Amino acid sequence: MPDEAQNKRLKPKPSLSQEVGAKAARKLKARRSCTPGVWFGLGMMGLIGWSVVVPTLLGAALGLWLDKRYPGTQSWTLMLLLLGLIIGCLNAWHWVPRRTRRCGRTGGAR
Repeated sequence: MPDEAQNKRLKPKPSLSQEVGAKAARKLKARRSCTPGVWFGLGMMGLIGWSVVVPTLLGAALGLWLDKRYPGTQSWTLMLLLLGLIIGCLNAWHWVPRRTRRCGRTGGAR
C-alpha cells in the first residue's frame, strides 16, 4: 500500500499548458465529429416546444381578455389561439434550420 501512495506522489502532474492543450484538442475533435448527441436533441425539443407554446398561450390569453372586454359573436380566443399557433410554428421553422445547419448536416456543434 505505501508503494502505491508513493508512486502517485512521484508521478509528475501535467503542466497547465499541457492540460489546456489536451482540453483544446478534445474540443476540436468534438467539433469535427459533427454527430448530434442526446443533449442536442433535447435542446432542439425544448427550442421547438417553447417557440410554439409561448406565442400560442399569449394569443389565447389576449383572446380571453378581449372576449371578456368586448363580447360578440366571434371568438377572439379561438382566433388569437390559432394566430399564436401559426406564429409559433413559423418561429420554430425559422430556428430549426439555423440550429441544424452548423455542420452542413443535421446537427452537431461548430
